[in-house]
Amino acid sequence: MSFAEDMAGINAALARYVDGVNRRDAGLWSTSWDRDAEWYLFGPDTIAGREAIVAAWKEAMAGFPFVVMHVTQGDVVIAGDVATGRSYTSELARTADGQRLRVLGQYEDRYIKRDGVWGFAYRRFTMLDSEEI
Repeated sequence: MSFAEDMAGINAALARYVDGVNRRDAGLWSTSWDRDAEWYLFGPDTIAGREAIVAAWKEAMAGFPFVVMHVTQGDVVIAGDVATGRSYTSELARTADGQRLRVLGQYEDRYIKRDGVWGFAYRRFTMLDSEEI
């Protein structure tokens, strides 16, 4: 694959992630993850494996009846079938008790291409700023 094709595949994984969040579609969201992925959300430990990641995501999303996520892809470095990069998020959310939030964050990412499809091998979220609105 060319660099452009690999970048398109990486951006497609990020798009599936964000669209899955915005549509609350666990099936779509799960396709952005590699089967052996790890997710570090707020710690103290990572969540390992796609099934466990999706279960944790469903539990977390239950506390947010409304979320809209926007994302910007940062720098990506590709080395064969693996890559590293970061992305930045801006989210508007409403909690189950009615609190409205704006959250700005950064993900440190590792990607893997398995069977020709890019997905997240690892994601680590860092909150950059948040406010109640």
